[in-house]
Amino acid sequence: MPSADEEAISTRLSIPWSMRFQRLRHPVFSARRARVLPRWVRRIDASAARSINGRHAHRHLDSGLRRLSRAADRGRLWFAIAGFLALTGNRRAAARGALSLVAASLVANLVGKKLLGGPRPLLKDVPVGRRLARYPTSASFPSGHSASAAAFATGVALEKKTAGAAVAPLAAGVVYSRVHVGAHWLSDVVAGSVIGVAVALIGRLLAPVRVPQHQPQPGTGVPIELPASADGDGVLIVMNSSAGNDTVHADPRPVIEKALPKAELRVLDKGERFEDVVEEAFTGSAPPAVLGVCGGDGSVSRMAHLARRFDVPFLVLPGGTFNHFARSAGLSDLETALNALRDGTGLLVATGDLTLPAGNTVTVLNAAAIGIYPDFVAERKKLKPKYGKWVGGVLAAWHILRTAEPVRVVVDGDEQSVWSLFISVGRNDPAQIATMQRRSLDDDVLDVRILPASVNRLHAVASLAFGRKTARVLRAIGLLPPRNRTRSFVAENVALEVRSTPGRNPGFTHDGELETDSDGATAQSSSMAVAPRSLRLYAPHDEIAADAFVGADEAPRAGSTR
Repeated sequence: MPSADEEAISTRLSIPWSMRFQRLRHPVFSARRARVLPRWVRRIDASAARSINGRHAHRHLDSGLRRLSRAADRGRLWFAIAGFLALTGNRRAAARGALSLVAASLVANLVGKKLLGGPRPLLKDVPVGRRLARYPTSASFPSGHSASAAAFATGVALEKKTAGAAVAPLAAGVVYSRVHVGAHWLSDVVAGSVIGVAVALIGRLLAPVRVPQHQPQPGTGVPIELPASADGDGVLIVMNSSAGNDTVHADPRPVIEKALPKAELRVLDKGERFEDVVEEAFTGSAPPAVLGVCGGDGSVSRMAHLARRFDVPFLVLPGGTFNHFARSAGLSDLETALNALRDGTGLLVATGDLTLPAGNTVTVLNAAAIGIYPDFVAERKKLKPKYGKWVGGVLAAWHILRTAEPVRVVVDGDEQSVWSLFISVGRNDPAQIATMQRRSLDDDVLDVRILPASVNRLHAVASLAFGRKTARVLRAIGLLPPRNRTRSFVAENVALEVRSTPGRNPGFTHDGELETDSDGATAQSSSMAVAPRSLRLYAPHDEIAADAFVGADEAPRAGSTR
């Protein structure tokens, strides 16, 4: 048996120099904490530490909590989740969560630790399998990780309860992990959590939660009359089998069947394509007079292409997770779209024609992209079968945050290394880099946004996520690149070439759909051009005098995209 002196020497040698220095420089903090915290709190801290450290070590649990604790360093885990939330249409939840995190971290680290401080638990008491490779040298009270986690989860929940409920268990895991790995006392994480929740709630008072108002974009699209159908006669609606599965809304199929009893409603079987169903319908004896779709942006863009190809009006029934195009057209829900069909009100809408490297042309309704956003979509698609869409999306955002690399592109003859390139149909918000939802329906230009590789990876990933108001705050604290680092211009057509490198064969996305080059070519040439007034869409619009309408027979026909 080693003597007490030998055990003390061994313990000191097992503690990193940074930890030894920390313990030497905390007598003031220790005294200050002892004065502020009652003795019973310190007794509870010691009891909780003994209980946790005395439990049987479980290799997988210890390893998982250790990794979770490290993932939350400097808020990286929360910014990855915020990015995913923003990319999936929850920008306000992402923004409130991120800003609450930043504020709580400042309060905990710059105020709480300076006023109270205190030493961290002794490393010798923590089982070896739970120890972090490096421990913070800052004061222990309160826990900055806990403040950030609680603030982020609360901020997200204030804007979107379902997202907050999904984030809360992860935040609780981070809070507990700080005690489990021996980085904090119980009172540290409790105080940090209280600070985080309080900061998020104060933020709500300063910037109240806004109730979403789904209103049509004013003054966009050219109003036209379209064939009205009160019961769905002559309407073919193709429904993505997963429509509604990734949202909190009820299954849309019963609503459609009741409202349009004479419509032909086809739900795609596994492996069945939109093109197959539509082509079969148009080769029959009674081809449809209207093409409709119920699904998300990817399904909507594919069916819009077919509506243009067969030169028929287009009905969009929002049924996906994001519904970017539907919202831009004022189609906030099924009833709004169905009323437009019953009334025969519509809009002429500009679209984009994207010619892919394989030579085929597809219709773009919102935007096409190259760079880290397609990388994110590809990674999420790979993880979705195993983890589901939401968890897979968070893991994909985390992966891109750690591993993303720039791509080489040639834009109208100018070669450059970029993080991302977005081409939006119509002029978009000048403050945004990622223009994934269009702002107008009849602006006959393409809006190009290029983020060069000269900014760092964190800035590049964050640039995908946040809108104008939040971006202004994040730029002020250095979490987004300056606006002058982004190149933007408008044009009627854009020629592109994407250069592949060993181990990196970049893909394209359009309206959230991933397009990859299968032949491994080192240079992928493509182009995109605006197609003015190329889609006849059922949509609401403001009351306009009858003589201001363009009659359906006089409306410019969509050019064939065969």
